[in-house]
Amino acid sequence: MTAESAEGPVPEDPAADPARPAHVSLHDRVSGARGDLEQRAQQARDQLEQKVEHARDQFEATNERIKKRTGRDLFAAIGVGVVAGLGLLAALLFAKVVFVIAAVIIAGAAVVELSAALRARGRRIDLAPQLIGTAAIMIAAYWFAMPVVWTALFFALALIIVWRVLSQMMARDGRVYASIFSDIVVGCFVPIYIPLLASAALMLARGDGGEWWVLGFLIVVVVSDTSAYASGLLFGRGGRHKLAPSISPGKTWEGFYGALAMGAVAGVLVAIFLLGLPWWSGIVFGVVLVGAATLGDLGESMIKRDLGVKDMSSILPGHGGILDRLDSILPSAAVALVLFFFLGPLAS
Repeated sequence: MTAESAEGPVPEDPAADPARPAHVSLHDRVSGARGDLEQRAQQARDQLEQKVEHARDQFEATNERIKKRTGRDLFAAIGVGVVAGLGLLAALLFAKVVFVIAAVIIAGAAVVELSAALRARGRRIDLAPQLIGTAAIMIAAYWFAMPVVWTALFFALALIIVWRVLSQMMARDGRVYASIFSDIVVGCFVPIYIPLLASAALMLARGDGGEWWVLGFLIVVVVSDTSAYASGLLFGRGGRHKLAPSISPGKTWEGFYGALAMGAVAGVLVAIFLLGLPWWSGIVFGVVLVGAATLGDLGESMIKRDLGVKDMSSILPGHGGILDRLDSILPSAAVALVLFFFLGPLAS
C-alpha cells in the first residue's frame, strides 16, 4: 500500500501552481472592486467631457457661421433679448409706472445714440433740448390727453430750434446758413422719430387692459423679426431675392414672407387669447404690424446707410445699439395705437 492510499490524498500546495491565485482577503476584494468602480467612473467622466467639448465646438462653429453671414452673434442676441424682454414684461404687467420710467430711459438712450451718430457726421445736435423734449412728450403721452402730447411736441421742437440758433450765435464759427438750417431740420427729426413714436406705446398702456395691447404688438413684432431672420437663413441663402438691396442688402423676400406668415399666426393667437378679438381680426393685426415693422427696419437701415455706420452703437451684444432694437418697434407702436381704435370695439 502506498503512502497516498494509506494516508489519503496529499493536499495541494497553492504556491506550487502559479496559475492559481492565493487566498484573497475581504479587504483586497473590496479594494479591487473600488478600483474598478473608480476606473469606470473616470472613463465615464472622460467620455462626458469629450461629448461636451464636441458639442461646444459645434456650437461655436454654428455661431461663427451665422455671425459671418449676418454680422450678429445670435446666441448673445438671444440672451440679451430674453433678459430685456422679461424685465419689460414684468414691469408692464405688474408696475406700469416702472414700465413708463423704463420707456422714457430707453427712448432717451436712443436719442443720445442717434444724436452721437449725427454729430459724428458733422451735424450740430444739442443733447439737452433733445432729452428735455423726449421726457416731456412721453410723460404727456401717459398722464395727459392727446392735445397735451401735441403741445409737448411743439414745445420740444421750439426748444430745439431756439437752442440751436442761440448756440450758433454764441459760437460765431462762420458756419453757413445752409448748414445751420440742416442742423435744425435734422434736430427736429429726432423727437418725431423716437419719442413721438415711442409715446404711442404709453398711450396704449395707460388704459384699462392696455398692457395686453402693448404686449400683443410686441409679441407680433418679435415673432416677425425672428421669423424674418430664420426664413432668410433657411430659404434666402446667397440673398437670392433681395428685398431692398440699395438699403439693406441682407434682407430677402424669403425672410419677409416668413415674417408675414408667422406674424399672421402670432396675430391670430394674440387676438384670441390676449385681446378677446375675433380670429380674423388677428390676421389683420399681424399682417399690418409685420408691414410696419419691416418698414421701420428699412427706415433705420436707410438712416444708418446715410450715416455710414453698420450699427448705431455696440452697447447691446449681438444687437448693436438700442435704436437697432427699436427700429421695428417704434412705427409698430403707432400702428398698434391706430389698430386699437379700429379693432378695439370688436373685443368681446
